[in-house]
Amino acid sequence: MKVALAQLNYIIGDFNGNAAKIIENIQKAKNAGVDLVVFSELSVTGYYPHDLLEKKEFIRKAEETVKIIAASCNGIAAIVGAPRINENEQGKTLYNSAFFLVEGKIQSVHNKTLLPTYDIFDEYRHFEPNRDFHIVEYKGERIAVTICEDLWDEQPTANEFGKNKLYQVSPMQELAKLNPGFVVNISASPFSYNQENWRKDVLVKKAKKYKLPVFYVNQTGAQTELIFDGGSVFINEHGEIVKELKYFEEDFLVVDTQNPGEPELQAKTDRIEKIHDALVLGIRDYFEKNGFRQATLGLSGGIDSAVTVVLAVRALGSENVRVLLLPSKYSSDHSVKDARQLAKNLGIRYDIVNIQDAVDAFEKELATLFKGTQSGIAEENIQARARGIYLMAISNKFGHILLNTTNKSECAVGYGTLYGDMNGGLAVLGDVYKTDVFKMARFMNTNGEIIPENSIVKPPSAELHPDQKDTDSLPEYKILDEILFSFIEQNLSPNEIENKGFDPETVKKVIRMVNTTEYKRFQAAPILRVSSKAFGFGRKMPLVARY
Repeated sequence: MKVALAQLNYIIGDFNGNAAKIIENIQKAKNAGVDLVVFSELSVTGYYPHDLLEKKEFIRKAEETVKIIAASCNGIAAIVGAPRINENEQGKTLYNSAFFLVEGKIQSVHNKTLLPTYDIFDEYRHFEPNRDFHIVEYKGERIAVTICEDLWDEQPTANEFGKNKLYQVSPMQELAKLNPGFVVNISASPFSYNQENWRKDVLVKKAKKYKLPVFYVNQTGAQTELIFDGGSVFINEHGEIVKELKYFEEDFLVVDTQNPGEPELQAKTDRIEKIHDALVLGIRDYFEKNGFRQATLGLSGGIDSAVTVVLAVRALGSENVRVLLLPSKYSSDHSVKDARQLAKNLGIRYDIVNIQDAVDAFEKELATLFKGTQSGIAEENIQARARGIYLMAISNKFGHILLNTTNKSECAVGYGTLYGDMNGGLAVLGDVYKTDVFKMARFMNTNGEIIPENSIVKPPSAELHPDQKDTDSLPEYKILDEILFSFIEQNLSPNEIENKGFDPETVKKVIRMVNTTEYKRFQAAPILRVSSKAFGFGRKMPLVARY
């Protein structure tokens, strides 16, 4: 049997656009003599629709679209993903389903069994788990159809709570009893820099365990915070990856189950390059899918804004990026020089607006209110908020979306000014630790200097008072990031982090900063997710607590 893997980029709720893309690829597969073409999880609606799934009209359109797609399946079969109404009197309203389409109609429906409800996932909010296991018989083949998490049944959970596995049932164990010839898994597996290896390990393990070939089709593209990297694969019954589709772009591949041919694998890339490619895709899709074209940001001469603007140019083109250089009396000459040089290197428009007169005017008006107090953070933050006013003015006047440049380290400890440098419609680096921002700058300069060397090597500073450095308020970033990673990604306790060799007082200070600035992150721009634990949907903490 010839099976096509169609790895596509969908838009949530764009039923006409998604259907047109699916039908186009069905025809492409048919022209290639394919028997079955496979699309990803919730391909009809886009993943994840969240509470759009509670709207009757949305579900009705999804049902109609599946029927329209089915009508194009003559002489070829297709598997697509869409929500399906649960007709039972009890349970959730919907199933997350895979539809097997052939001869112009829906031949069978296969519902998702394992509904992830952790980190960024909340599928049990909308879907009822499957309890009915059956396979498809088509052209002499017996096909086990599974949906994403259904192959992750052996996923471990936290051992300190006395449990070893997250799920109580194994869909493949049930389906294997029905003697399938191969497995299809339609997926919407979001990117994180270590997800690719986890995913491959799971798929390879399943193929080996059941001695069955696995066709895995993931989607690509970004849906606000979530970025999907693609990387669809065909794995033979020995657990060998034979075919691998591209990462971070659409792709299409035909596999003959009888003669899959020589291995076709993608080139290996390191973690920083993966994060870079993911962020470029995240920016591009956020703009294109929302109908935006142009971006703006404040270019300070520092490393964060430098990396952000390079990513923006690579995503949107230099003609669609405009920056402001916003020096105050505390801004060093080399910062302005570095920012100007970077703008010239990228061929983008830049304007220099000195904010000092605006800051002085605010301070004059506040003098009576602040009388008898020492100058401090409140006065420093006026500078950040003045910059925010200029940037938002450009955004409002010309329709540019303001990109936020705050990195994960700063976001974690609240080292940013609300309504100032935390402004923006999209946080590009909010899931990238500062130490990785430096590595990304080096990666960007691989084929020649784009980011001025001085922006990379100079001590980081907000330049809000004379000779200010980030380390005046924070530990060295190498230490800070290791503590933050232990606390956020690894969920370790203060004692466990201290046992790694960190100074107890430093650990307590960092964790206190993380916990007491939750309210800031609650008001922050959506963050492009590239790690296993990003701020936003994937990390929900109370704003008021005493833990």
